[in-house]
Amino acid sequence: MDMDAIPAAGMDRLELLQVADTVAREKSIERDEVLEAMEQAIQKAARSKYGQEHDVRAYIDRKSGDIKLARILEVAEEVENEITQLTLEQARHRKPDAEIGDFLVDPLPPIDFSRIAAQTAKQVIVQRVRDAERQQQYEEYKDRAGEVVNGIVKRVEFGNLTVDLGRAEAVLRRDEMIPRESFRAGDRVRAYIYDVRSEPRGPQIFLTRTRPEFMAKLFAQEVPEVYDKIIEIRAVARDPGSRAKIAVLSNDSSIDPVGACVGMRGSRVQAVVGELQGEKIDIIQWNPDPATFIVNALAPAEVAKVVLDEDQRRIEVVVPDDQLSLAIGRRGQNVRLASHLTQWEIAILTEDEESERRQEEFRTRSQMFMDALDVDDVLAHLIVAEGFSTVEEVAFVPMTDLLSIEGFDQELADELRDRATAYLAEEEARLTARRRELGVSDELAAIPGLSPAMAVTLGEADIRSLDDFADLSTDEVIDQDDGVLRDYALTEEEANRLIMAARAHWFDDEDEDTEAAGAGSDEAGEADPGTSAPEGGAPAPEPMS
Repeated sequence: MDMDAIPAAGMDRLELLQVADTVAREKSIERDEVLEAMEQAIQKAARSKYGQEHDVRAYIDRKSGDIKLARILEVAEEVENEITQLTLEQARHRKPDAEIGDFLVDPLPPIDFSRIAAQTAKQVIVQRVRDAERQQQYEEYKDRAGEVVNGIVKRVEFGNLTVDLGRAEAVLRRDEMIPRESFRAGDRVRAYIYDVRSEPRGPQIFLTRTRPEFMAKLFAQEVPEVYDKIIEIRAVARDPGSRAKIAVLSNDSSIDPVGACVGMRGSRVQAVVGELQGEKIDIIQWNPDPATFIVNALAPAEVAKVVLDEDQRRIEVVVPDDQLSLAIGRRGQNVRLASHLTQWEIAILTEDEESERRQEEFRTRSQMFMDALDVDDVLAHLIVAEGFSTVEEVAFVPMTDLLSIEGFDQELADELRDRATAYLAEEEARLTARRRELGVSDELAAIPGLSPAMAVTLGEADIRSLDDFADLSTDEVIDQDDGVLRDYALTEEEANRLIMAARAHWFDDEDEDTEAAGAGSDEAGEADPGTSAPEGGAPAPEPMS
C-alpha cells in the first residue's frame, strides 16, 4: 500500500509525537503501540464522518508526525461490496497496471475533530494503551511463576487480598493464606507466585503462602547453600501455620545439611518460622533408602523396627509403647506429614501390638497347615517358623528348602509335598466347580494370572464374562475400599495386565471385521462386469472404539 499518496491532516505534528512519547514512558509500553492506538482513534473518527462501511485507514509518520488519511479499495474479480471493492476494468481506468487482488489508495482530505469525535478518539487511545499495559504486565510476569515476591495489600474483600506488586496487582485468596493470619490495607506481604494467567480483564497473578514450594523458596533465601544448590531440598510437607517437615540432602560431604538449614543458634530456621506465623519446622536428612528416610521423617519419635511392602509402597513402623503418641502426633499430624513427605503409607504399631499380631499370624498359619496338610501342631509350628506362609510354597519350593528344616528327612519332605500337591488339586477342583456354579465363563477363568479363587470372587460380584471384566477400571479391581479383587494384593501393573488380557478379544473382533470388509471388496471387484453394486450401499463397519 502506497501511503505516500495520502495528504497530511492539519494537526500539530510535534505535539502528537510528544504525547505518544509521554504516554509510552509513563505506562512503560512501546511508542509504536501508542501511535497505533492513535491511528485507530483517527480511523474511527474518520469512519464516523465518511461512513462506517468504508475501509478508512490512518497513518502517522513516525518521524515527522504527519497524519495521512485514505480509503482502501480492493480490486476483485466479482464485486460483492461496491463500497470497498471495484472491478478490474474500473481499477485500470485509475491505474493501468492494476491486477486482481491489488489495493488502491483513495486519498481523503483532513478531518476536523468534533467534540464527540475527539472524545471517541480519546476512549480508543485509552483502551488500547490499557490493553498494551496489561499485555506488558503479562509478558513480565508469565515466566515468574515460582518466585517469591513482596507487595503491599491494596484491598481486602471477603478475606481475599489484592496485592500491589509495583508493576501489577496480584490476588492472594483466603484459602491460600495461613490460618488465623490477617492483613489490612497497607500491610506488607510476602508470597509465592503459583500461577499467572492471561484473561480478558487483564493478567491474573495468583499468590500463595500455604504451599510447600513457598517454604522451599524461603529456605533458599535464608540459606546460601540452598541457593547455591550445595544443599538440595528434596521434599516438603506442610500443615500450614502449625507444623512442617522438610527433607534436605547435601552434595558436599563436608557440609551438614540439617545444621546449615538450622543456622547458628537456629537463626536461619527462625527467620522462616517467623515469616510463617510460628509454624514449627522439622528439618530431616533425606536418604535414598526408604526405611532410613521414613525413620528420619518420624522424628522426634524413636523407631524400633520397620517392615516394608515395596509393591504397595506401605511400611509398618514398630515403636516402643511410650513413643506411640509422639510418633502419631497431635491428631495424627506427625505420621501424616511423614507419609506426605516420603510418599509412603505408614502404619504405626506398638511393640505389644506387633507382638500380638505376629502371634495371631503364627496361630492362623499354623492352623492352615494343620488343616491342609493333616499334620500335628508341632510340625505346623515348625513349618511356619521356617518362613512358609502358603501351601503353594510347600508344594513348589526346591526340595533342598524342605530338607534344610531341622528334623526333616527325605521321606517326610516327600510326604509333605505330596499332601500339599493333593490339597491344591482338590482346592482347584472345588473352586472350579464353584466358579461354574456361579456362571463364570471358561474364557474369563483362562486369563493368565487369574487364579481359580479370583474367578470365584468375580462370580460372586456378578462379573461372569470377558466383557464384564474388560469394562472394569484398575481402581474397580484393586481399590482398597471396594476393589473387587482387593483381597489378593495385586499391584496396579498386574491388574492392568489382567484387564488388557480380557480386552484382547475386542481387537481380534476388529481384525475379523476388517478382513471381512476386505474380502467383500475383493469379491465385488471380481463380480461379472455386466452387473454393478447398487448405489448408496451399506457403509463398511466402523472399528470398535
